[in-house]
Amino acid sequence: MYYCKRGKIPHKRHTQFRQPDGSLYAEELVSSRGFSGIYSNLYHIHPPTKVQEVRKAVPYGTKINEEYPLLQTHLKTAGEGLTGEDYLEARKMLLKNADVAMGICNLPGGNRMDYFYKNAEADEVIYVHDGSGHLLSQFGQLRVEKGDYIVIPRTTIYKFEWEEAEMIRLLVIESASPIETPRRYRNELGQLLEHSPFCERDIRQPEELVIEEAEGEYLVKIKKGGLLHQYVYGHSPLDVVGWDGFLYPYTFSIYDFEPITGRIHQPPPVHQTFQSEGFVICSFVPRLFDYHPQSIPAPYNHSNIDSDEVLFYAEGNFMSRKGIDRGSFTLHPGGLAHGPHPGTVEKSIGAKETHEYAVMLDTFRPLYLTNEAMEYVDQQYPMSWNEKK
Repeated sequence: MYYCKRGKIPHKRHTQFRQPDGSLYAEELVSSRGFSGIYSNLYHIHPPTKVQEVRKAVPYGTKINEEYPLLQTHLKTAGEGLTGEDYLEARKMLLKNADVAMGICNLPGGNRMDYFYKNAEADEVIYVHDGSGHLLSQFGQLRVEKGDYIVIPRTTIYKFEWEEAEMIRLLVIESASPIETPRRYRNELGQLLEHSPFCERDIRQPEELVIEEAEGEYLVKIKKGGLLHQYVYGHSPLDVVGWDGFLYPYTFSIYDFEPITGRIHQPPPVHQTFQSEGFVICSFVPRLFDYHPQSIPAPYNHSNIDSDEVLFYAEGNFMSRKGIDRGSFTLHPGGLAHGPHPGTVEKSIGAKETHEYAVMLDTFRPLYLTNEAMEYVDQQYPMSWNEKK
């Protein structure tokens, strides 16, 4: 990320910065990778350490299903309705390993959280499949729209306020390592290069600060170690009068991703949008197909030897797959070849463009289904490559 500043801050960090009554603002350094990664300095009206009550922690999360075999998998979540009325209860994580977890969250329109949330063990990427609203955090108010990736660094205290809609649909990704832009698209100073499929202009930072000075009872639910810890503070977490740095939540719209095309079929890395230590996230967007006179637009058969591949189908007509709907997941694990369904290769020849949107997650270690995923498994999918005469 790049430098951002909001509100009032002192000329020098770690120096006296006083409130109108003469007391000191409480400085907080929020840093990643110890003191070696990106960081921001925040200035609070109240000390962020001032806890009023710690309530009983409750179990939170889902476990891997250890009995599920090695299979090409389709999770039929397309027709799923509400997964809950509350943001945290509605988060159903369907796939996970030690590096990443991925799932859905379907909420009623107009949903507003009456508490704050902090993920203390994972960075989050939330893709807005349907809905619009605002993310409120110590860093300010951030507008979110359909098609946005919302990148939220761990320990960010936040809540969502969603606008009225038929349903809010979210794809939720949790990362054990920091989420970054692809290293090969950055120069030595971190600026996105000319051949990058997006640039800093496409990244939206928090807008104006939302400063809540009043004292009261404010609940912050903190996820860590398989538990949801419940901390009550005597003041709002939104008591920050200013901050600066490189660490903050931001949004990037899939609609601003500029596809890289070629004369023949391009491999998935050209679609890469984010990286982490154990996986990458790619964006498939409308694009012109390959323009070699003998090109085959449909992807070729592929054997993953180093990664598992998940596709979340967001919008459009998915030309290489049959029986896939908007909101479906497919998992093609390493160790098995995968490719286009019968008939789709010939059908793709001569096509000029695609209008599909999809989010792909490629992991570098095996990815497993959770117990919550089992109700969505399409039992017929592993055999769907058999040509019926």
